[in-house]
Amino acid sequence: MSQLTTHVLDTSRGKPAEGILVILYADGSGNWQEMAKGTTNADGRIADLLPTGILLAAGLYKIKFFTRPYFEQLAVASFYPYVEIVFEISSQAHYHIPLLLGPFGYTTYRGS
Repeated sequence: MSQLTTHVLDTSRGKPAEGILVILYADGSGNWQEMAKGTTNADGRIADLLPTGILLAAGLYKIKFFTRPYFEQLAVASFYPYVEIVFEISSQAHYHIPLLLGPFGYTTYRGS
């Protein structure tokens, strides 16, 4: 399992959100640089966003979830075309970033 994982749940449907493109960026002194990308599986998860054994250096990172295409394929109107979560890595611990998603709102937290 990679050091960084994510999970997207569609709270409006009570189901995992499959097929959401997710891109991880590192803060390069004011310029975000793409590091990795993946797509959520049938369980709404990306367990291998980073290759096994790759550890992120301490610093600021951003994970971007492209939510518009997900809701469009469901024929559901939505407000947010994407969700960006900026977070800080401070150790070599595992970081899990869940996204609880609805067409007109979202929430996140540091998971386990």
